[in-house]
Amino acid sequence: MQFKQYDAFYALFLLVFPVIPVYVWHFWRKRKVLNRLAEANLLTTINPAAAVSRQVFKAVLLTIAFAAIVIALTRPAWNPTPREVKRKGRDVVILLDTSRSMLAEDIKPNRLERAKLAIGDLMETIRGDRIGIITFAGSASVKCPLTQDYPFVRMALDQITTESAPRGGTNVGDAIRKAVDDVFDEQVKEYKDIILITDCDDQAESFPVQAAEKAGQKGIRILAVGLGNPDEGARIPIKDAAGTKTFLKYQGQEVWTKLDEETLRQVAVATPTGAYIPVRTGTFDLGQIYSDLVYSAQRRELESTTILEYDEKFQVFLALALLLIVIEECISERKKI
Repeated sequence: MQFKQYDAFYALFLLVFPVIPVYVWHFWRKRKVLNRLAEANLLTTINPAAAVSRQVFKAVLLTIAFAAIVIALTRPAWNPTPREVKRKGRDVVILLDTSRSMLAEDIKPNRLERAKLAIGDLMETIRGDRIGIITFAGSASVKCPLTQDYPFVRMALDQITTESAPRGGTNVGDAIRKAVDDVFDEQVKEYKDIILITDCDDQAESFPVQAAEKAGQKGIRILAVGLGNPDEGARIPIKDAAGTKTFLKYQGQEVWTKLDEETLRQVAVATPTGAYIPVRTGTFDLGQIYSDLVYSAQRRELESTTILEYDEKFQVFLALALLLIVIEECISERKKI
């Protein structure tokens, strides 16, 4: 037996259980008032039709009826039946740029935090696909292998900072190769997507287009999301130990980071049905991008699983409550003389 809405049990403590001491107090108070009027043997003579036992019985019936209604709200179910569920999905690896240029604030709060918020929105939309996360700057690192354990993916996402990659830079090519070689399954050539989120600045000669072409040869599609101002660029804020905000400098000059749209376009079109999404300094809904370009694409059958389906029986408790209320209404508080 299981209950599908455990929160409804709080109503037992908030509504039903408090009624019991109220009834007890009511009958005690009533008895005390009557005893002031006359002695117990006289009360039966004065009002022979009074039946306290019937009143108590009616109160018990109502209490049980309300308890049955609360139990019905918990959606009780039993009689489990095993059922095999066949799942379909794609393998999706998110390549997230964690270089210092992603701290630029031309997108609020900054490029990296906006990307993480977008991935969080994606996790609310995703349905059945396996998800993995690779962070990269000067080198790439697998933060989450392909999995359908979405809470684990969210936990890995929360821990990502600009310190997630040991070396500086924006090594897009190595990140793509990392996904192809270390994350994706070699046995299946199709149903694979890379969502690349980066400003693509300072590539460190990683040959991203060549890496994308090799990924495309293996049936992997790249959806490139470009963040940042492609024209003026933006400065990179840094904070010292005292929390004072300054901007990153190189050889005495402030560093300005720009979105490299041309490279991202080449990376995307190097793969079959790849696409470049030019977010720049605007807003974007990664969940909607997923729905339009990933979830709607062809999907393969994943490993089937067996689940137990329970028959909901809340109707039994509602019927019991209704029956008790009807019986309570039919019982008179007074005896026939």
